[in-house]
Amino acid sequence: MQNRRNFLRNSLLAVTGTGLARNSFQDSLTNSLARDEEKKFVHRTLGKTGIKLPVISMGTGNCDNPNLVREALDRGVKLLATHEYYLNGNNEKMVGQVLKDRPRESCMILTGTGKGLEIDFKNGKFKPETNMDTFLESVNGCLERLQVDYVDILNAPFAGSREAVFFEPLLKAMESIKKQGKARYIGIASHNIEHEAIRDTADAGIYDMVTIAYNFRKTNQQEMNEAMQYAADKGLGIIGMKTMAGVYWDKEKKQPINTRAALKWVLQNENIHTTIPDCSSFDELHQDLEIMADMGLTDEELRDLDPPSEDTTSGLYCQQCNRCLAQCPENIDIPTMMRSYMYAYGYRNLSLARHTMDRADQHGLSCKDCTECKVTCTMGFDVREKIQDISRIIEIPEDMIYLT
Repeated sequence: MQNRRNFLRNSLLAVTGTGLARNSFQDSLTNSLARDEEKKFVHRTLGKTGIKLPVISMGTGNCDNPNLVREALDRGVKLLATHEYYLNGNNEKMVGQVLKDRPRESCMILTGTGKGLEIDFKNGKFKPETNMDTFLESVNGCLERLQVDYVDILNAPFAGSREAVFFEPLLKAMESIKKQGKARYIGIASHNIEHEAIRDTADAGIYDMVTIAYNFRKTNQQEMNEAMQYAADKGLGIIGMKTMAGVYWDKEKKQPINTRAALKWVLQNENIHTTIPDCSSFDELHQDLEIMADMGLTDEELRDLDPPSEDTTSGLYCQQCNRCLAQCPENIDIPTMMRSYMYAYGYRNLSLARHTMDRADQHGLSCKDCTECKVTCTMGFDVREKIQDISRIIEIPEDMIYLT
């Protein structure tokens, strides 16, 4: 008979399906553009950096296969996006192993870290206990795992307010990292209230780019588009993430989103300079790269981006608008819980789901004592049901989570 910890882990796994030379840089990328053109790759310039990249890059967060990363690079991918938190640091190590036998200037590395950055997720602010020495040391850890002297782009995470973007200790730390040559470019990554974070990042004056969640399920597209135009006019490079909008319409994974159409939709906005869709299989990689040969959306693909039927759930993607926060009498960080839910059931990544909840300190919080949910979700979620479901992940011992 399986014990409780195995039962909790296996029940979630069953539904989620989880398995576990700088001056020459631009010349190197430029020289490879001709080869890419033969593949009909579409390139855009990454803001004021002047670097031209294919509009589709590779997010490695769900990838544990070094041969898949090698294939991506061989087929013309120029930017790999990883993070210290992906697979508990092992994703950076895997990327580093792939790159160690290649010329350092042959591709770009984007990574990020949040150690030392104690964040009040609900209010989008840094807590007083934030420790910049720890943050700076964690950047060194990224370099060690990647086996490089510098990364091309370092992102500071979770910009959820103007106060966070302009947090002086972080501004000084990021400037220091760039001056020391540990990152060629620095940026902000934002999961929530992105239209404000985009403008704030452009106004801060020290950042080269912003990485934002952007997809067809956003209900504030006009605000997003206006903010991106504002940032692009100021020379900010813009990288799109969360392009697949949760991958599935339902947690049972019976109704997949047309991810090809979803990525095409994102690429219609020319202020998205490149995208970093997560890629975990050769089929996904090939589909992503083939999109550049014809980025136009067909009528059928446009129809696919509407909910397929009245029986479809509201989806897995939470747009992190934060409107739910004031509605919850229990003061639960609902956006973070919803993001964790998407990581578990859409991305099939339990370790990232657990890490997200750990960072937001949501232990012991649930909706089990509420007889009726008072939250009206912009995306139409049954908030109480989703929180009760994903809360089970906290009961799984951490050592078992990171085996997935």
